[in-house]
Amino acid sequence: MANMVTGCRILCSMLLLCFPALSPWFYGLYLICGFSDMIDGAIARKTNTASGFGARLDTAADFIFVGVCLVKLWPAVHIPNWLCLWTAVIAVIKIINIISGFVCSKRLVAEHTLLNKITGILLFLFPLTWGLIGLEYGAVVVCCMATAAAIQEGHLIRTGRETV
Repeated sequence: MANMVTGCRILCSMLLLCFPALSPWFYGLYLICGFSDMIDGAIARKTNTASGFGARLDTAADFIFVGVCLVKLWPAVHIPNWLCLWTAVIAVIKIINIISGFVCSKRLVAEHTLLNKITGILLFLFPLTWGLIGLEYGAVVVCCMATAAAIQEGHLIRTGRETV
């Protein structure tokens, strides 16, 4: 059941590509994706069906959702150069973490730390709130948390203290 909810997030993420960014349909699908991300893990734990495959599927669904949102939202708003650079630095850290996890553990390591979860929540809320608080202010908060989460994740991987 949990994997079906995660699969729904992947499908809805792909459907986001069919609608204009910031349109009512886009926001509706966006909210469905966010809700599915919140409940799939809870369903897996409640039904005692949590698995390594489910965790990896969840991570893949998160990457697809974020990637689609970047493709749709990036051209729809003016992104300052400093934010592009900061986002690129975070992406490089995350890529290094993926490579390090594979080198250290001979497997793909997905860290579901508290900082990563907070980053996910902030990142999800970001497009819903930037009209109220401003893109730049919200971006600083999200990027600070994402940077801290990425550094923590790398530390856990390289010290062999993975959480998942």
